[in-house]
Amino acid sequence: MSEQINTKSRRKFFKHVAATTVAGTLGVAGLHGKSLNKAFSGGPIDPSDNIKVTKLETFVLKNSWVFVKISTDAGITGWGEMLKDDAKACAAGAMEVADYLVGEDPRPVVKHWQAIHRAAFYKGGPIKTAILSGIDQALWDITGKCFGVPVYKLLGGPTRDKAFVYGTPNEETGVKAMKVGPNASRKPFKYTEGNKFIDEVVERFAALKKEHPGVDIGIDFHGAVQPTTASLLIKALEPLEPWFYEEIIQPLNVDVMAELAKKTHIPIATGERIFTKWGFREILEKNAAMILQPDVNYAGGITELRLIAGMAEAYYAPIAPHNPNGPCSLAASLQVAACIPNFMVQERGDREHELLAEPLPPVKDGYRPIPTGPGLGITIDEDKLMDEVGEPREYTTQYDSDDNSVVDW
Repeated sequence: MSEQINTKSRRKFFKHVAATTVAGTLGVAGLHGKSLNKAFSGGPIDPSDNIKVTKLETFVLKNSWVFVKISTDAGITGWGEMLKDDAKACAAGAMEVADYLVGEDPRPVVKHWQAIHRAAFYKGGPIKTAILSGIDQALWDITGKCFGVPVYKLLGGPTRDKAFVYGTPNEETGVKAMKVGPNASRKPFKYTEGNKFIDEVVERFAALKKEHPGVDIGIDFHGAVQPTTASLLIKALEPLEPWFYEEIIQPLNVDVMAELAKKTHIPIATGERIFTKWGFREILEKNAAMILQPDVNYAGGITELRLIAGMAEAYYAPIAPHNPNGPCSLAASLQVAACIPNFMVQERGDREHELLAEPLPPVKDGYRPIPTGPGLGITIDEDKLMDEVGEPREYTTQYDSDDNSVVDW
């Protein structure tokens, strides 16, 4: 009984110290009218205090984003995101992990990563790794909040104070980098596109470069282009000096990607459909890409992105985290950017999210300041999130309108 009283006393003391310190720095007005107890409910706590996971919840949104929320008996919660393409499968699979995680201390994050990964007989793949990715983010979020520091400080950072971003060129934000697809009157899904199509893509990209002088523009083939057409496009576009070519083909045959990479001096980027350190190892060993784009929602979470970045550093390969998703995805990616030396650029880092209770620090001169709040450095507005819960968007089969054959997305 005395030990429980001492534990509670320590928690109360640390909460009081944190509240008093910030109140003195910001003033009462800086807390936006919140009481000190409410503002600091659930953290930080004494490192020696016991803390256990009490609940795991998942939320599927109408735009197919999948969120996971992990609660603890200390009142601290953590948030993460998972794969969106198989939203319901990811949400259901994450709930199965609750049988293992509830009752555990959330702070040994790497141990939990190993336990969840190794417990599966069939390891890896998009859904299982996505489940692990979302839970990993949420556990790091909790751990950072327990210690009252951003995740990057627990991982040896900071290596930088702000992250270069690409998205939509804008004078106000100073964003001066973007990416586009091979723009034409239709998608390049033929096994071998003709000269007319290739010329159209080149002409439109040349016009875009002229429209945005001084802007770096990458071209995302999105894995929907066959190698024969990809070979033609990368040579035809080369004189226009694209920033990079992304996912020139599907990553299912890395040898073919490596052969195409040899045919151009433009850097090849890939990663959004590659999972864990084992998947990226082959890309690096075969020189299939010079820029790695792991997705923190798909590739294994913060834990795995840090390891992938370390592996890539040995090959002088930069990391440009993939991110078509929501606020946890961006915040977690920025935490990784802040603790690795070989960060290059953050995709859609200029995007603002309505699901946040407070906005991220604004983009300035093309850079997003790294969030410095505890954990991921963000607070999810749960009322706004619940308003978006619903049936996810479906991905339908794509067909060639000329002969009705199935084509890639």
